[in-house]
Amino acid sequence: MHAFAGWLQETPFSHTIQDVSWIIPLLQSIHIVMIGVVFVSSLMIALRVLGRMRVDEPFPAVWQRFAPWMWTGLCVMAVTGLTLVAGEPIREFTALSFWIKMALVALGVTSTALYGRSLRNLAVAGVPAQFPATAKLASVLIVVLWLAIIFLGRAIAYDREVWGTLSLHA
Repeated sequence: MHAFAGWLQETPFSHTIQDVSWIIPLLQSIHIVMIGVVFVSSLMIALRVLGRMRVDEPFPAVWQRFAPWMWTGLCVMAVTGLTLVAGEPIREFTALSFWIKMALVALGVTSTALYGRSLRNLAVAGVPAQFPATAKLASVLIVVLWLAIIFLGRAIAYDREVWGTLSLHA
């Protein structure tokens, strides 16, 4: 992987990202705002399932309001994230936080999609005002998962300090 990171860092695309001083801060800012959009959208859906917010609205209406924001945010995050990786591939690929974050992002996207599908099926089937305990547990786990992704995204810059001897830099 280190050889690939070295090659990627020497590409003209990577050099442009590295050499233009405003590109990385702009991409990081957009990336951070999008994780906020994804997290808040997921949180609003989860809070509805938990019966803590928007209980006066049918679940399909809540899903239709927040899911497009969540999926759009994920798409923009993917584009900005991939561009950031292209700009600093060695830094990213040698950070344990990056690899754990990527695994959790894959898990988060998959579980959120499956979670959304199962909740929509429950809503279509005429689920009562209370969601089942499994749906509530899934809501809490998805919120915790996105919080872990947020933490790990920040931890990339402090990988050695966070992981110590487990860091891939060590």
